[in-house]
Amino acid sequence: MSRIIHMDQSGDASVLYATNIDIPAPQADEICIEQSLIGVNYVDVYFRKGLYPMPSLPGSIGVEAMGTICAIGSNVTGFEIGDRVGYAGFPVGSYCTHRNVAANRVIKLPGDIADEKIAGSLLRGLTAYFLLKHVCKVQAGQSMLVHAAAGGLGQVLVHWAKQLGITTFGTISTPEKAALAQKQGLDHAIFYKDQDFETVIKDLTDGQGVDYAIDGIGGESLNKSIRTTKPFGITANIGQVGGQLPLLDVNTLANRFLIRASVLAYINNLQEYHKAAQEWFDILRHASFPAAHMYDFADASQAHKDLEAGATNGAVYLKVTA
Repeated sequence: MSRIIHMDQSGDASVLYATNIDIPAPQADEICIEQSLIGVNYVDVYFRKGLYPMPSLPGSIGVEAMGTICAIGSNVTGFEIGDRVGYAGFPVGSYCTHRNVAANRVIKLPGDIADEKIAGSLLRGLTAYFLLKHVCKVQAGQSMLVHAAAGGLGQVLVHWAKQLGITTFGTISTPEKAALAQKQGLDHAIFYKDQDFETVIKDLTDGQGVDYAIDGIGGESLNKSIRTTKPFGITANIGQVGGQLPLLDVNTLANRFLIRASVLAYINNLQEYHKAAQEWFDILRHASFPAAHMYDFADASQAHKDLEAGATNGAVYLKVTA
């Protein structure tokens, strides 16, 4: 038996509700995890709203969780009952108390990093690795624009980029949020409610622009992000919080690169998936990010409401209690 956060149809956060389902014993090459901390990510909102298609409805969302192994299928080696593990990626459906997961996607969690530090952070860490070391192999001395630099992913990107010697520009809503991003090493805070980030970046870079822009906003922001990059710069779109993606005038891309980048597609490569996770653990060992926002398992809808309202500034997770 597993408790699960279910949805019968796409919609706002109210479509999420808790129910019980029976789950089978793990099949060959599978592990059953008794999940304790379940990551909540903005991609979950896209699946809930129907912007990204669910495999089927009714169904469950979620792409990240951690817990302990409670059963092991045949052909699985290297794991034992009670091992502390986590995972991220497809298939969706992590909002549950017990889940069978393919063994090759299960990651043993390092004993020197606390559960609460890892919880809700794994997909963000994998995303940052993907954006900084695969989509654009950034180099010391380069410059980068990060939108929502005080958000959960934004702070990770700023921190990791700073470790790599990158000059960072970040859009921010308030002085309080600017302080959070600056604690991670943000070089230039741009208050997007009062300042045009395209103009500010042009002014700060003597008209040159940045080497790399990471845009999870969509809407008109994407066109502007592209225009902030210097000739042969790269823009990575990773979401559309601010609205549907615009039709692009191909002339906007003259001597510039644009990629719509999906970390979920990237981590289908198991070798890269496991490598990225270990690099993220190395970052977590030495970083200091804000405490994660914890919600009771049954309060998934409230977690979604707060995430969409911008009321969170770090990792977000659901906690399963007995």
